[in-house]
Amino acid sequence: MIAAAYAALTLFALAFLGSLAWGPVQFRVSEALCVLALFTADAVPGLALGCAIANLANIVLSGTGMLGMLDVVFGTLATALGAYFTWRNRRRPALALLGPVIANAVIVPAYLPLMLQGIGYYTIPFTNIALEGAYPAMYAFGLLATGIGEAVVMYVLGLPLARSLSRTTLPRQLGDDVEQRE
Repeated sequence: MIAAAYAALTLFALAFLGSLAWGPVQFRVSEALCVLALFTADAVPGLALGCAIANLANIVLSGTGMLGMLDVVFGTLATALGAYFTWRNRRRPALALLGPVIANAVIVPAYLPLMLQGIGYYTIPFTNIALEGAYPAMYAFGLLATGIGEAVVMYVLGLPLARSLSRTTLPRQLGDDVEQRE
């Protein structure tokens, strides 16, 4: 269920936010679902699977071809690591939500210049800096842009979602079940 929700929300965002869901400025609203890892460890593989499905679908939709596999592998890794950090630090939600921010800000810009060049982008977005030979500048831009976008998603959308979910019966039951298993 979590995988399906993540993938559907990502593809919905792609349809309505376009390159803000993918690309050098990341505002992937589906990442707000990483807060589900505050309530259950089962969210970690669900989020990773949902990310992989969405990124595979994007290969077809965007025409990135095999370069899109970079996003499938490393984008999924970023989401999985971020969700795992969230789960491990669930007792401190404000800190826990830093996991997806840091993981995506560090990992995504590492491969994004390769994908962008592969689909025809030759300058750093919003600048006149050529991508060729400017990997450090592109990485720095991506670190900042992706980090800010992910922080907005996690703290403006995700944190209120987590607070809302924590007021319901279901997450308490999930949390109690998880506590008993540990």
